Amino acid sequence: MRSHSHLNTAQKIIRSYDGSIPFAAWLKHFFRSDKKYGSKDRKEISHACYCFYRLGKSFPDLNFEEKILIALFLCSNQSNKIIEEMKPGWQSLIGLPLNQKIEFLSLENAIKNIFPLDGELSCEIDAPAFNSSFLIQPDLFLRIRPNKKETVLNKLKTASVDFVLINEDCIRLSNQLKVDEFLDLDEEVVIQDLNSQKTTDLLNRLRLQTQNSKLTCWDCCAASGGKSILLHDHFTNVHLTVSDVRESILINLHKRFAKAGIKNYDCFVGDVSSPNFSIQKKFDLVICDAPCSGSGTWSRTPEQLYFFKKEKIGNYASLQKKIVSNAVKALKKNGCFLYITCSVFKKENEEVVEFIKSNHSLQLIEMQYLKGYDQKADTLFAALFTL
Repeated sequence: MRSHSHLNTAQKIIRSYDGSIPFAAWLKHFFRSDKKYGSKDRKEISHACYCFYRLGKSFPDLNFEEKILIALFLCSNQSNKIIEEMKPGWQSLIGLPLNQKIEFLSLENAIKNIFPLDGELSCEIDAPAFNSSFLIQPDLFLRIRPNKKETVLNKLKTASVDFVLINEDCIRLSNQLKVDEFLDLDEEVVIQDLNSQKTTDLLNRLRLQTQNSKLTCWDCCAASGGKSILLHDHFTNVHLTVSDVRESILINLHKRFAKAGIKNYDCFVGDVSSPNFSIQKKFDLVICDAPCSGSGTWSRTPEQLYFFKKEKIGNYASLQKKIVSNAVKALKKNGCFLYITCSVFKKENEEVVEFIKSNHSLQLIEMQYLKGYDQKADTLFAALFTL
């Protein structure tokens, strides 16, 4: 049976993969090195592997085959060949709502163990709902750039793409779509999670404070520039300074900025966590989208449920405090500091907020979790301070 072969291949992949690189990249290398798999084979095998990792460390007493079959049943919402051949009694139930499938297999208690680090979660996170969210593939979200809405919607309709317009500039689509085939990325739309788009909502009050002057902003951990493009689109009077410790990723930022029409900005490579770091300029706003565990996004990279080590949380928290301590020095008087992570761990969020309050002369204006586990989206944390 082909499905049995696919199941064996999935087990081979899972046994071989060690989590040292993103699973998506590892899979590409695996299939490139073995050309016998067609596109449908690759899709089915990959789906089985991802479903396995969506169960995290739950079901420790089951073998790989049993765990994959349970994962496929819970995480699939349409006909599945492996289930059809290996568990025919489950096939007719595969379209049921997730809670009914969990009840059918009497897995209510086992599901609570999907996320391996519940003790590290913020008390703001609904642990049972968060655990269950890993069994559902998140959606793809696009942010429509200014003055591009009509063009984007017309292109989506012409391409017969199913989509939901969530608000004036946010679109929800299937994660299976290759949107660059019918939309111009970074020029017309930006691929940006629902809650990532909301991180600048805390800054709306700045619009009044700077309406007649230039808003200077330093994005100190800019990566490929998603937050900076968002800020540019919301605050037309902003002058951006961007930096990152990785020169290679800033090359990607320059390309994205060029497509986005952002020309007048400053950029430098710098390790803001270094004790020797210094910056002479002062800014109205500093955005610190800090390196973190990414635990609020693990439903997109479920292999992290399986391989992430608890001690890394403390390592990230220490790094975040070093970055924050240098970054806040660049604030003007009455300036604002926006701290962001895509983590659900209190050590990276609330405890860093307490560190900032205790060690720096900043006043907390507001902090919040942007919860996506009940919306097929990521969960982020944001805290806004003023000097």
